[in-house]
Amino acid sequence: MDRRRLLGLLAALPIAQAVAAPLQAGRFDPERDAVADVEAAVARARAEGKSVLVDVGGEWCAWCHILDRFIESRPEVQRTLQDHYIVVKVNWSPQNRNEKLLSRWPPPGGYPHFYVLDGEGRLLVSQATGELEAGRDYDERKMLAFLRRHAPSRANRS
Repeated sequence: MDRRRLLGLLAALPIAQAVAAPLQAGRFDPERDAVADVEAAVARARAEGKSVLVDVGGEWCAWCHILDRFIESRPEVQRTLQDHYIVVKVNWSPQNRNEKLLSRWPPPGGYPHFYVLDGEGRLLVSQATGELEAGRDYDERKMLAFLRRHAPSRANRS
């Protein structure tokens, strides 16, 4: 498929799909409208019977990049995210602290930080990712346990 055709197909995607890109593919963009991104992710999560994983951090954050590399190298973590979550990256930086969105939830103690929302947008958990670390990386067992613990139950999925 040529690039122009691919770009045309991508432009035709519904906005909710475009803004809720997978965690490993996204960047922390201070120009994005985080409120709109999360609202679109919640709508998509509701429709798909999933939860929303809001990943807050910034391009300045070394641990945010470590987390991205960790996820990219762990197929089971990727599969769990894909099967149970709509993932949204939300920038926090001096250029854009996204206070309109982030003031809704408990303040993070560090970055990256996860917030898990249900398909109605209700906060289920605020998670410091430092608790999911192991040495200079993340612990796959801890990460999977966290993701599975907060995934929607099968009974609630359509």
